[in-house]
Amino acid sequence: MSTQSNTMPGFFDSPRVEPILSSTHPFMWSLRREVWEYRSIYLAPAAVAAVFLCGFLVTLGRLPAKLRGVEGIDPVRYREIVAQPYDMIAGLMMLTGILVSVFYCVDALYGERRDRSILFWKSLPVSDLTAVLAKATVPLLVVPLVTFATAIATQCIMLIVTSLVLLANGLSVGTLWVQLSFFQMTILLLYHLFTAHALWPAPVYCWLLLVSGWARRAVFLWAILPVLAIAGLERIVFHTSNFAMLVGTRFIGATHHAAVQPGDVFPTNPMTHITLARYLTSPGLWLGLLVAAAFIYAAARLRRDRGPI
Repeated sequence: MSTQSNTMPGFFDSPRVEPILSSTHPFMWSLRREVWEYRSIYLAPAAVAAVFLCGFLVTLGRLPAKLRGVEGIDPVRYREIVAQPYDMIAGLMMLTGILVSVFYCVDALYGERRDRSILFWKSLPVSDLTAVLAKATVPLLVVPLVTFATAIATQCIMLIVTSLVLLANGLSVGTLWVQLSFFQMTILLLYHLFTAHALWPAPVYCWLLLVSGWARRAVFLWAILPVLAIAGLERIVFHTSNFAMLVGTRFIGATHHAAVQPGDVFPTNPMTHITLARYLTSPGLWLGLLVAAAFIYAAARLRRDRGPI
């Protein structure tokens, strides 16, 4: 008996349909890998926030006595007293984000070559450019979001506890909420994190990624030596420090195009005015992003050619 009659004609002869995979999947999984592997991205801000919160709770008992003398009399002084710890935690989160981003970028490409895990990651169907873009996304997007979420969660706890303490001492909670301008302070913090501490220092972070993919040891030293050499040569020849100031302002996020501030105030002060149009039309922003893109491309080429250490 012929076996052909026991099979459906053309059933097993039909072409196999390959599943269509979204081109974003390799990038998203590469980004998840970075977050899973570098737990300091979220552990460091959480640890700093926990320590600060403990100190805040210890000193909270003295707040009612400070506010009794200025409530309803000097609103500016009232705002300074209640907003000081909120500005402090915001500043600490910014500093923590900078440090986390620097140490992450220094180890991002160097670490996988040092522990030879690059042999495994290169065996996966992920291009070198995708892998480097995922690593660059960490200091430019993930770290600002994590530090922002940690800062806001800490400030919410502080605000709730402060409100309970003021109620227990017979002081007005409404005045606290009005003077603090918590919602506006939150928007300003998010804006400042992305403009001044993500996009503006992007060339610095991408430069560290590039050196991380090139150096065989002492990555941080190799990253700062060219900067010191160029700054020193400029100082000797031209008696100026423009290059050092340029790198320094990029690193700390000192951009005057992000906001207009009356005097020397903290970026989360309610009197700060967002100037997004001026920031986005700043030539320095786009030149920096072009330099960052060139560093990312060079880092991807290095990752393709460099093997384990």
